[in-house]
Amino acid sequence: MEKKLSEMEYDERGSVKSIEDSLRDRLAGMGIRNGKNIRMITKQPIKGPVVVEMGGSSTSLGLGIAKKIVVEVDKPTTPP
Repeated sequence: MEKKLSEMEYDERGSVKSIEDSLRDRLAGMGIRNGKNIRMITKQPIKGPVVVEMGGSSTSLGLGIAKKIVVEVDKPTTPP
């Protein structure tokens, strides 16, 4: 299932599917690229930033930027 990064829930994981062209180079410098695994760490209320983890490092992104990143969200695992 695809979601905007801004719509992901706490601890939800997935891989980056697409990034708006105007942000692609800027985000690549932060380690966010197509195909990269990503996990939502925190999401601040009322239009605050989101904090995501990729490959052991974390970064904060403004909500406007997070809305321009599409993530293929991993299916949740069901407990046995």
